[in-house]
Amino acid sequence: MALLDGKIALIVGIANERSYAWFIAQSLMAHGCKLAFTHLPGEKNEHRTRRSISALGIDKPWLVSLDAAKDDDITAAFAKYAESFDRLDILVHSIAFADREWLAPGKFTDTPRESFKLALDISAYTLIALARAARPIMARSGGGSIMCMSYYGGDKVVPGYNVMGVAKAALESSARYLAWELGPEKIRVNAISGGYLRTLASSAVGGADKITDHVAANAPLRRNVEGDDVGKTAVYLASDLSSGVTGETIFVDCGINTLGL
Repeated sequence: MALLDGKIALIVGIANERSYAWFIAQSLMAHGCKLAFTHLPGEKNEHRTRRSISALGIDKPWLVSLDAAKDDDITAAFAKYAESFDRLDILVHSIAFADREWLAPGKFTDTPRESFKLALDISAYTLIALARAARPIMARSGGGSIMCMSYYGGDKVVPGYNVMGVAKAALESSARYLAWELGPEKIRVNAISGGYLRTLASSAVGGADKITDHVAANAPLRRNVEGDDVGKTAVYLASDLSSGVTGETIFVDCGINTLGL
């Protein structure tokens, strides 16, 4: 029996086949999980997400438009989900955004107020908003697992990560508060702090090319993280193997976070 047989996951945030959400979806599906998806509004975004889902071997996905920055969109998306499914076991939040202009060494102090607010809204508050919408469906299902994607730049300074680091710190803290509040309903909330992986989001960070060389040379495993590494951890967090784990940030970065230099 697969670890996730009979479970249903809603994946929010697949951008392409290199995104962590894609690797998580692949791993969950390999363990018997049924998947549902959202895409950003617009035909181009829908096409891109459909193409990525097709690469998973899913020809007719459950797929709905969702702008997580709009509460009405979230309400509508979860209403449609509830019409199609009678349970929700897993919610994957893989959303982040910050203005590229301010993601460069030496630019943090100049971050405009609106750019700061936007980064925290999209990258952190959306976890709270999605958890609020998922809560009643998960509770009826007997509980569930919510997971979000973070990065070491939320814990220590990564030059150029700037306001995104602040947003990731807020995301991890939000996960802990959600874990406490939703725990009585058997809903677990955790963050995966994945190592640097070249994605649409990470490519916006100035100086990111140096990170891969540094990690490969210095991380305890002497390599960079792969998408599968995070996907396997997501299976653990989604399954009963992690039944006593909530409010945690789990590093999946080949150990680079353990180094002092």
